[in-house]
Amino acid sequence: MNAALTVPVGLGARAYDVVVGPRLIDRAGERCAPLLKRGRTAVITDRNVGDHHGERFAVALEKAGISVDMIVIEPGEQTKSFEGLADVSDRLLALGLDRGDLIVALGGGVVGDLAGFAASIYKRGIDFIQVPTTLLAQVDSSVGGKTAIDTPRGKNLIGAFHQPRLVLADLDVLATLPAREMACGYAEVVKYGLLGDAEFFAWLEKHGAAVLEGELPALTHAVGRSVAMKAEIVAEDEKEQGRRALLNLGHTFGHALEIETGFGEALKHGEAVAAGCALAFRFSARLGLCSAEDAARAETVFTAAHLPTRLDQLPVTGMNVDALVDHMRQDKKAEGGKLTFVLARAIGDAFTAKDVDAAALRAFLIDEGAVG
Repeated sequence: MNAALTVPVGLGARAYDVVVGPRLIDRAGERCAPLLKRGRTAVITDRNVGDHHGERFAVALEKAGISVDMIVIEPGEQTKSFEGLADVSDRLLALGLDRGDLIVALGGGVVGDLAGFAASIYKRGIDFIQVPTTLLAQVDSSVGGKTAIDTPRGKNLIGAFHQPRLVLADLDVLATLPAREMACGYAEVVKYGLLGDAEFFAWLEKHGAAVLEGELPALTHAVGRSVAMKAEIVAEDEKEQGRRALLNLGHTFGHALEIETGFGEALKHGEAVAAGCALAFRFSARLGLCSAEDAARAETVFTAAHLPTRLDQLPVTGMNVDALVDHMRQDKKAEGGKLTFVLARAIGDAFTAKDVDAAALRAFLIDEGAVG
């Protein structure tokens, strides 16, 4: 039997554990019960995850004496909206949950973001637990307390910091994921190596295929190391005033690409992150900040996972350069309309660059295939 790995997120009185390992859903009741005051939960999940894991998860909680109400939403980024938030909030109110109860987010990043944000505002705040069911959510969005919804003006622009009480990352559930979803999560794993751990990146160059194939030892190391890096950064900079911004490597480019492709299935978030990281490294090389060799290594790792790295590989071609730059000015990291990016000096050495020259960015994007 493979033991679970526990990674603490050190936030003082609000500290919590991220537990990584197999068969955690079946043992969820014993881990969740100590956090409940009344033994009542509302489990928010989407239709696909609910079909795969909802009943088993509910049974595990009920065995521990926990009452379960399921709230099932439609899958997809479009649900992470004002309308989706209003729907979930109304259904929570209809259940009559009070502050002594608890919400569980059972699903990927969309469910985690939406359920977490609803928890942050429901009766001015209610506890919640993250049970991420995608690789991307396990290594990124479930840890650190960022919750948000999208708007037509951009991704994750309306939200709150609201830390979970516990994160259960069950590696077994990843076996049900399509290869494309695993690759999307892998993009975020690679990001951690690129931003702050060159040794981990080199390990991924050798073992990335094993991670993508779901081999448990490789998967445990990849998820565990990613979570440990994020936990360390979050403990140091919870509200993203400094070092935590490094976790957005690739995201300024990536979010702009997501807006242009409509936040849908055409370009998933992990695919946008992969393209964004590759663009960030090539832009860094163009500015003389990092070597062309490091930019090529970054691109090669994503390409090996069948992830996009260039604009002409995206589902929408001929993107307008001015539209892309405008989206980047709306990014959450931007200050006073100035362009802010996470760039790199080398693999494992990312930094935040403020007031990036718009003309240099525009010329780079045109050379990359954007339309001027």
